[in-house]
Amino acid sequence: MVQILLTNDDGIVSPGLWAAAQALSALGFVHVAAPREQSSGAGRSMPTTSDGLIHIREVQVNGQTWKVHAVGGTPAQTVQHALLEILPERPDLVVAGINYGENVSTAVTISGTVGAALEAAAFGVPALAVSLETEQQHHYSLSSEVDFSTAAYFTAYFGRMALERRFPPDVDVLKIEVPCDATPQTPWTVTRLSRRRYFEPTPPQRPNWEVPGRVSYRPTDHHEQDQPDTDVYALQVRRVVAVTPLSLDMTSRIDLAEFERMLRQG
Repeated sequence: MVQILLTNDDGIVSPGLWAAAQALSALGFVHVAAPREQSSGAGRSMPTTSDGLIHIREVQVNGQTWKVHAVGGTPAQTVQHALLEILPERPDLVVAGINYGENVSTAVTISGTVGAALEAAAFGVPALAVSLETEQQHHYSLSSEVDFSTAAYFTAYFGRMALERRFPPDVDVLKIEVPCDATPQTPWTVTRLSRRRYFEPTPPQRPNWEVPGRVSYRPTDHHEQDQPDTDVYALQVRRVVAVTPLSLDMTSRIDLAEFERMLRQG
């Protein structure tokens, strides 16, 4: 039977996690392991302060009882614990999501959703990172007002594709961005990451540095100025599902010999 590991960065109680669990259960057996706490923005971090405690919980979802694992760690650390000591064998697929809020452009390395998927890929397991566009107020809310049904449909759609097809060697993660107004009939398109900042950081609002404060963020605009083949343009201008293949190889795609000659000049 197909074995699927499902995680996310919003924590074990996230409604987006459970929407994905229900959708993926049609494809195989779904093991759920997620951070004990909200871990958005954790990227692929491995902080030494994580305790690594694993608690088994039972969760009722639509009348069914799911046995799940709440892990004291980041999304990437959760994937490590799941693959090294929770699952009985290596899964066929790892899915991270469904995330509250889109993960696009240059911020993907900040995303705990993408970080979890990249960690799975580093183990050699195909991975999806699925996010649903939401208003900023919902990014950390776990709000029940957010409808994950269409994002769940596309989670299963691309999950089946990842299980049935062998992707090229340099495709380690499929990043899926679902517009908030999408339906199962919404088209999808393959994109690349935009290089324009999608969320811009804003300074802490505080009287002096002795007062605690954190850098926040706000959305940018003028997305129509982006390149038509990017994830941002697909999501914000065309309003279609953006499917971006990501690689663990972050080496610049340039002529390395020519670049070395440039560095050695003079």
